[in-house]
Amino acid sequence: MFRYRRPVRFADIDAARIVFFARYLEYCHDALEALFADLDGGYVRLIMERGIGIPTVNAAITYKAPLHYGDIAVFDVEVLKLGRSSITVRHTIRRERDDLVAAVVEHVVVTARIDADVPITIPIPDDMRALLEPHMAV
Repeated sequence: MFRYRRPVRFADIDAARIVFFARYLEYCHDALEALFADLDGGYVRLIMERGIGIPTVNAAITYKAPLHYGDIAVFDVEVLKLGRSSITVRHTIRRERDDLVAAVVEHVVVTARIDADVPITIPIPDDMRALLEPHMAV
């Protein structure tokens, strides 16, 4: 499991004073960027030099408790499945202040060439697979 912490910023909240529901996917992408930071050159090199993206192909979110401005969201990221080109992860998002689960996100991304007009899926590169395998759910 990979752990990532992210503060809830004022720009993340809506008129109800809680994190706007669509931000949760942005948060999950931030967590994946942090996970891939351990690749040679990190996420930036993966995208900018290697031309490999991880576009989302499916996401399901179960909301359980709100996140508020000033909260720290703690993400426990577990890899549920590694396919040929697909990666299924579960993000369990908790409020740090009380350890209450705020949301659970099941998120499927694929590895794809992004230097074409239309992304073309490719096998998960060996270095990515090696990075992800230790984070497989038990």
